[in-house]
Amino acid sequence: MAMATQFSFTRLSSSPVALDRFSVAPRRSALSVRPPSPSFSRRSSFSEASISSPRRRAAADAASSTANAVREEVIEADSGAAPPASSSKLVLVVGGSGGVGQLVVASLLERNIKTRLFIRDLDKAKSLFGQQDEERLQVWQGDTRNPEHLDPSMFEGVTHVICCTGTTAFPSKRWEGDNSPERVDWEGVRNLISALPSSVERVVLVSSVGVTKFNELPWSIMNLFGVLKYKRMGEDFLRQSGLPFTILRPGRLTDGPYTSYDLNTLLKATAGQRRAVVVGQGDKLFGEVSRLVVAEACIQLLDLEFAEGEIYEINSVEGQGPGSDPQKWRELFKSPKV
Repeated sequence: MAMATQFSFTRLSSSPVALDRFSVAPRRSALSVRPPSPSFSRRSSFSEASISSPRRRAAADAASSTANAVREEVIEADSGAAPPASSSKLVLVVGGSGGVGQLVVASLLERNIKTRLFIRDLDKAKSLFGQQDEERLQVWQGDTRNPEHLDPSMFEGVTHVICCTGTTAFPSKRWEGDNSPERVDWEGVRNLISALPSSVERVVLVSSVGVTKFNELPWSIMNLFGVLKYKRMGEDFLRQSGLPFTILRPGRLTDGPYTSYDLNTLLKATAGQRRAVVVGQGDKLFGEVSRLVVAEACIQLLDLEFAEGEIYEINSVEGQGPGSDPQKWRELFKSPKV
C-alpha cells in the first residue's frame, strides 16, 4: 500500500520558458494525494540536475528531428502545405508518451497548435520533446488512474482533448505498477471523462477494432485479459457523458515508435508504403494501421463537424495516402465503408 505523499500539480510559469529548464513557479498550492505506486512519491518539479548534460543536448536535437520525421512521413504524402497555425485551440493530449501519442504531440507542435500534455513521467516528456516554449507546449504530471490527479485547473482553457492511453492486451512489463487494461482502458478513461468540463469542443478517444465482438473468435483471444471489453466500457462511458466526442478504432498498430524501445525509434517512424487510408463504421474492418496514420486521423477529427458523435474504424494499406490534406481526410470520413 503506497504511503501518502506530497504531489505537486504544477504548470509552467506564465512567461515562456524552455522545456528543459522548467523553473518551478506553481500558481497554486500542492495537492496531497495517495499515489498508486512508489514511482509517484516525488514532487513534480524539474531541475537542471535531473537529466545529464548529454541527455539534455540529445533531447534538443531530438525535438528538431522528431518534427522533421513527422513532416516527411505525414505531410510529404501530398503536395499541399501544412495546415495553418490554430491559435484558438488548446489541445490536451493524454497518453502522449505512447506510440501514437508521441506522434500526436509532435504533429501538433509542427502545426503550431498549442498543446497541453498530461503525462506520468516528466523526465520522459523532457527527453521526448526537448526544449519547447510554454506558448506551444505545457506539461502536467499525473495519472488518469487516480482521479485526484485530474485537478480542474488542468482543464482551464482546453478546447479539445485527444486520449490515446493504453497498455498491452496480454501481461507484459508494461503491466507493472497496476497498469492493466481494466485500470488504464476503463478506470483511467472513466476518470478523465468525468473530470472534463462541458466547455470542451471535442474529445477524440483512441479505442480498438473488435470491441463490439470481444466474445467472438478471433477477438476473444485478444480479449483473454479483457482489453477489448474494457475499451468498450470506456467508449460507452464517453458516449453517455454528454460531451461532444469522436471515437477512433484502429486496427493492429504497426510501424514505430514502439513504446518498449527508446527515443530513437520515434525518429525512425515511417508508414513506408502503407499511406493509403481505409475508414469504416460498424466494427467490420479487420487489418493493420500505421501509428502515423492514427495520429494524423486524431488531429483531423478535431475539426470535422459531422464527425461529432461518430465512431470510426481505420486501417492503412499500400498506396498514396491523404497526408495532412484536410479535404482528403474530410472525404474519407464523410463516406466510410459500412
